Amino acid sequence: MLVHRSTTPAARRRHLAPAAALLAALALLLALPGAAGAADSSAFPERGTARMGQGVIAHDGQGGSGGSTGTAAVQTEGVDVSGHQGDVAWPALWSSGVRWAYVKATEGTYYKNTYFTQQYTGSYDVGMIRGTYHFATPDTTSGAAQANHFVDNGGGWSRDGRTLPGVLDIEWNPYGAQCYGKTQAGMVAWIRDFVNTYKARTGRDPVIYTATSWWKDCTGNNAGFGATNPLWVARYNTTVGELPAGWGYYTMWQYTSSGPTVGDHNHFNGAPDRVVALANG
Repeated sequence: MLVHRSTTPAARRRHLAPAAALLAALALLLALPGAAGAADSSAFPERGTARMGQGVIAHDGQGGSGGSTGTAAVQTEGVDVSGHQGDVAWPALWSSGVRWAYVKATEGTYYKNTYFTQQYTGSYDVGMIRGTYHFATPDTTSGAAQANHFVDNGGGWSRDGRTLPGVLDIEWNPYGAQCYGKTQAGMVAWIRDFVNTYKARTGRDPVIYTATSWWKDCTGNNAGFGATNPLWVARYNTTVGELPAGWGYYTMWQYTSSGPTVGDHNHFNGAPDRVVALANG
């Protein structure tokens, strides 16, 4: 005859103890910063908030201030702005000697700058030569799709002497892996897709904004764009330093993110008439 024996409370506790210990250890693991499987949405900024030069200090650091070229070449001061700055005091910038500006128009295929009208029209109204830039996110859509989004939302060009060609801002990914999960060959193909589409739409080769270290890491220091696309190089120091392969000189140099009135200040490699020449193509 089988006899049923009730499990005592102590026995039940001994039976459940290993499972309880395992659950406690798992909870502790998931609470650790960067733990596998733990999703920390606060680690990255909100989509659409990226701006030109956002990753420069974190990845390349910064040196002295002033942006001296070390040569006697005339430089023309410019700024770049995005929704991050909000409404910009364009008369103050003009009075300080700024003569050209670039305004963020778009990002990916999902964002348009909500301050675009004030920034783009305001710079024009005080007399500046101005243009627009697109912050690239090669992990979201194709280069062609993003070029079309850019042109359709402020990235166009006209030969009026006051409109600069559009800029492809291709740099560190603020939302994840710095090369957007692409191989070097894949990144080069993506950039080529963008610049070819932009030229087909506007008749102009876009300017490429980048940093030398990012270009080396993410394109393998590809030299295939220097003959067609003007270079806007990012380096926050007293000298411009090494340029990416394929370019013998820079057209523009972003030398600081802590300038007066608007943080991002730039040198154009030439006198104001050369800025006009770039605008006219």
